[in-house]
Amino acid sequence: MQAPSIGGVMLPRGKGETVRLSRGASLTDFAEKINANPASLVQVMFNLGEMVTATQSVSDETLTLLGEEMNYIVQIVSPEEEDRELLESFSIEFGEDEGGEENLVARPPVVTVMGHVDHGKTRLLDAIRKTNVIEGEAGGITQHIGAYQATTEVNGEDRRITFIDTPGHEAFTAMRARGAKSTDIAILVVAANDGVMPQTVEALNHAKAADVPIVVAVNKIDVEGADPTKVRGQLTEYGLVAEEYGGDTMFVDISAKQGLHIDSLLEAVVLTADAALDLRANPDQNAEGIAIEAHLDRGRGAVATVLVQRGTLRVGDTIVAGDAHGRVRALIDDKGNTLEEAGPSTPAMVLGLTNVPGAGDNFLVVEEDRTARQIAEKRAARERNAAFAKRIRRVNIEDLDKILKAGEIQSLNLIIKGDASGSVEALESALLQLDVGEDEVDIRVLHRGVGAVTESDVNLAMGSDAIIIGFNVRAEGRATQMAEREGVQVKYYSVIYQAIEEIEAALKGMLKPEYEEVELGTAEIREVFRSSKLGNIAGVLIRSGEVRRNTKARLIRDGKVVAENLNIEGLRRFKDDVTEIREGYEGGINLGNFNDIKVDDVIATYEMREKPRG
Repeated sequence: MQAPSIGGVMLPRGKGETVRLSRGASLTDFAEKINANPASLVQVMFNLGEMVTATQSVSDETLTLLGEEMNYIVQIVSPEEEDRELLESFSIEFGEDEGGEENLVARPPVVTVMGHVDHGKTRLLDAIRKTNVIEGEAGGITQHIGAYQATTEVNGEDRRITFIDTPGHEAFTAMRARGAKSTDIAILVVAANDGVMPQTVEALNHAKAADVPIVVAVNKIDVEGADPTKVRGQLTEYGLVAEEYGGDTMFVDISAKQGLHIDSLLEAVVLTADAALDLRANPDQNAEGIAIEAHLDRGRGAVATVLVQRGTLRVGDTIVAGDAHGRVRALIDDKGNTLEEAGPSTPAMVLGLTNVPGAGDNFLVVEEDRTARQIAEKRAARERNAAFAKRIRRVNIEDLDKILKAGEIQSLNLIIKGDASGSVEALESALLQLDVGEDEVDIRVLHRGVGAVTESDVNLAMGSDAIIIGFNVRAEGRATQMAEREGVQVKYYSVIYQAIEEIEAALKGMLKPEYEEVELGTAEIREVFRSSKLGNIAGVLIRSGEVRRNTKARLIRDGKVVAENLNIEGLRRFKDDVTEIREGYEGGINLGNFNDIKVDDVIATYEMREKPRG
């Protein structure tokens, strides 16, 4: 095969050499590696049927396709590898203890509390905090910094434990998704009266995937109907066998509300850490660790809670955290006290960063401000390029037929969330039985669960090109914005047959949707007013977008859809009738004849727009 040429100029064809490119690289980056003219590569891509500019970030698939055409093997460098190479270029070793065995000292275990909603995760963290207020510091102001330390006595010795104060596996998974090993041990909280629930299993799977030891806290033993033995039996099915049954998992019966047996739980954590883990680090090197959470504070600027994993962080150090950098102006602990330094496994709030890092970003101390700035800028550029490239497209139902015909995917990955386990199982069973004819297309349900669509679901969909199906539930918190930003499709249904028919039609290439639902805004009910003439009127705060009169609406209670096809019949600001109310403003909403509204319900408004078929 002849080498491609542009205007009579032959392009340099490879001989099967490997070209290493970062995720989101452009044709200009490729051209530099093979000593070619970027414009000629644009022409090659045009001949291959793709319009790409020389400086545009392109997907991994496009780079590989171009490499094959030019007889080069394209190797996409992973973000972790790229970060390691970036730090090596500044002669920085990250993630290793410098020095020998004699430099290592014991450090406290780092613990995350996980479990089903309402099983007492937050109350347990509060109980541990109250039980362990160190004498003399009781007057200190306790503030939420995302992590704190507790002390317990084991074999006559005071032992410290660090708790990451972000209960739930969503935060845990978000950190893991970014390659952060933040946790040494997981405490799985299970209510003795409820037993194992869907989110308990989900949390357990996340902990097992991270390969961390688990201590089970059987909570609510003081509640009527509590049966700790039943919990032990149920968890045996998932591979957690209690020590008293001959297994190696420690179970502790507690009551977070009454503060019962909290010390026994802390002792179990320490004993598990001693038996299963070698928790040592070198405190005499430049500090390294991860950012647990970060936010923009009106008075203090960018504030990050970091967990030091090795080395010692001191006031005045120059640090890089993700794509943020700065000099440490102050270190603050969870009691509001200022610290001079923070050693291994110590959490601290850091002031002095230029911008807000992400949860799970690693941080490290460097010698010079200039080095910190250069590392942060290169990381920011890399993130930006990768984001542009990723935006190309993910799987969606409307284009499924084309993608299947092109052979780009052989299976359709789904995540199903619903309002009840029965309907979720019914939908899953019906979808798995779909017969799509001769084409061998696998339908795989990666995860199913009860409750609203969460950021954790979107994270899972991103990593596996899945479509999320919400049956009688909606997305909660920032999950909608995250799905839109990452290009993950979330389809909502209220009738099982509609979901089945639509997916079957998509698989058979017959789907021609004419309209799509566009969310306009959401309003949270703060108060309910009774009117003899109009019925119940909702006093609301507009949470997002805008709410318009005469648009469609649905009522959401605790993440579940309780009423569909409602109408915004009246809209008021103070005493005036208005046509719309924007985000951040308060007002009154009348839903016509529908009066079953409560405080904390959410009114989500939408309209149907005609969707052009590509």
